[in-house]
Amino acid sequence: MDHSAILKNIAKHITLDEKEIARFTSLLSYREVKKKESLLREGERCRNINYVQSGVLRAYYIDKEGNESIIMFAINDWWVTDIYSFTTGHPAVMHIDALETSTVFQLPKNDLETLFVEIPAFERFFRIIMQNSYIREQLRSIQNLSLSAEERYLNFTQKYPDFMQRISQKQIASYLGITPEFLSVIRSKLRKGADRDERANDLS
Repeated sequence: MDHSAILKNIAKHITLDEKEIARFTSLLSYREVKKKESLLREGERCRNINYVQSGVLRAYYIDKEGNESIIMFAINDWWVTDIYSFTTGHPAVMHIDALETSTVFQLPKNDLETLFVEIPAFERFFRIIMQNSYIREQLRSIQNLSLSAEERYLNFTQKYPDFMQRISQKQIASYLGITPEFLSVIRSKLRKGADRDERANDLS
């Protein structure tokens, strides 16, 4: 099993010796998640934190009317879980499934706790991962309150350019909290603006 990608991800924040690497990789489980297959369903216990080796996953919530709201996307080299359920042991409050066939390495909660004892550097690693995730969600919440839908879309395209060719406009609209139809209006407006700018540059 090739662990090079996840080990590079770990090495961004901590340094491990060969014995520690061997112990860490021995605790990982490899799983292929086919397109539209669920990795986690609301109401289940979330027992794993997941590293996305390849593919695209989404985490989302379904309200009482059946409307989906995407909480986050996770592409290759990202981590994803239902942190509420994973941490507390309570039933999951969101779903996680694959938007394209994906591969993940899973680390169970009990094994993660073991790592914290045996290799304390992992406490630092996962603290950094959780801090970064919290910061990202806090900034997103502020943007949802302070920016227009068009500004949020532009921010998304600039911050996550790799997502644009791999995630449908419907999924992006759900993440931004707008309808696909409204997103189409925004994209059309931006295209027309870009075309005007291009013609102006040609004439200058």
